[in-house]
Amino acid sequence: MAQNPMPNHDPHDALAPLRKRIDDLDEKLVQLINERAKVVVEVGRIKKGGNSPVYVPERERQVMERIGKLNAGPLPNTCLEAVWRELMSGSYALEKPLRVGHLGPVGSFSHLAARRKFGASVEYDSLDDIQAVFEEIERGHIDYGLVPIENSAIGGVGETLDAFLNTHVRVCAEVLITIHHNLLSHCPPEELTRIYSKPEVLSQCRKWLSVQLRQTEKIPTASSSKAAEIAAKEPNSAAIGSSLASEIYKLKIQFANIEDNPHNVTRFFVIGKQSARPTGDDKTSIMFTTEHKPGTLVDVLDVIRDFGINLTHIDKRPSQRVNWEYIFFVDLVGHADEDNVTAAIREAGKHCLQLTVLGSYPRAVDVL
Repeated sequence: MAQNPMPNHDPHDALAPLRKRIDDLDEKLVQLINERAKVVVEVGRIKKGGNSPVYVPERERQVMERIGKLNAGPLPNTCLEAVWRELMSGSYALEKPLRVGHLGPVGSFSHLAARRKFGASVEYDSLDDIQAVFEEIERGHIDYGLVPIENSAIGGVGETLDAFLNTHVRVCAEVLITIHHNLLSHCPPEELTRIYSKPEVLSQCRKWLSVQLRQTEKIPTASSSKAAEIAAKEPNSAAIGSSLASEIYKLKIQFANIEDNPHNVTRFFVIGKQSARPTGDDKTSIMFTTEHKPGTLVDVLDVIRDFGINLTHIDKRPSQRVNWEYIFFVDLVGHADEDNVTAAIREAGKHCLQLTVLGSYPRAVDVL
């Protein structure tokens, strides 16, 4: 006896009502987002009347923490944080268009970091060097800057530390960015004769390059984005750069994540003209110089220890004024407005020729 064939179920029949629900929810989301935006406009009006800053790091921290606590899944917090970061980016544009400077050209890792921090709705200014980012803030040409301060693989960034010696900007926030290097080119790897990138980037990919492209000439450039610009125009050439540089210069990612250290993270400072208010989980950056005699640095560090304050980073740079005189840069846990931190800085200053608080800011918890 012949069996009846199985009924033919069209998957579109099952998907149709679910897609209708998604469309309905999208409509509500758009309405709610714009309702939120109307409140933002009112906030901007009040801020403008009180001459308050548009970007408030401590408020950003509160919003992100609250979103994480409200999230019951199934979306991970990282997804919602990315959505809200773009919402805040659009909010900045509604309140007052922000202009953020970074080390350029476009497509640099600093540009990528700035985009991850401030989103797609602010204006970006690509500057020739890190010192220029500081100077443009002082001139009032940009509102904020984003500059690298240290890398987990190579340590402190001297150019940024030196810029603090010559300007009076403030540290507003810190950002942790995972750095992934990619081989970018128009042609396949076997046809390459030259590879361009910033010296530090070539160094961070040394092992991979020595195995995969040992015979290919490595040429240093001023930035990884400049390398991408060259590779886009020059035959048989490649650059090591960011995924953003790949998009901007229309280069194919031949190999992704070629860095020797897959956990390579760069810490950036957001710099501007004001520090953040206390959040309860903050850091403070200071710089100081001491007399050139035994034990003076230890005296300063002992004061910080005796007040029960933890140090998270210490670096030094030549003072540029006197041979063998150094400026020390220290990051400590706590906000400069907290009583014990205020007292510690005041006491430490007694052992210094000069001590400057560069800023207090929310401690970065997540890597973007």
